[in-house]
Amino acid sequence: MESVAQRMRDLDPHALVQCAYLELMQPDLDAAVRSLIAAGCTDVVVVPMFLGLGHHVRQDLPVMVAQLAVALPAVTIRLQAAIGEDARLQDLLAHIALG
Repeated sequence: MESVAQRMRDLDPHALVQCAYLELMQPDLDAAVRSLIAAGCTDVVVVPMFLGLGHHVRQDLPVMVAQLAVALPAVTIRLQAAIGEDARLQDLLAHIALG
């Protein structure tokens, strides 16, 4: 995920990009969002980098984002669909698998 974040920065040097982790690693979502806010961000888009729709995507993330929205009312925080739901990624994976 760090390489994806770096690629995003390469593509758009003005983009503020921060990885966040839900378990075992830091920063967690709260710390990552607060870091973005400290850097001047007022609009945060959370992009779940999950291929499947497991517990984190269906239950944990919506609750965490809602809590952040309440705690940080001056900031717009949006939760995007999981990356695995995007047809473009599904097409890319299919092409890679086909060789």
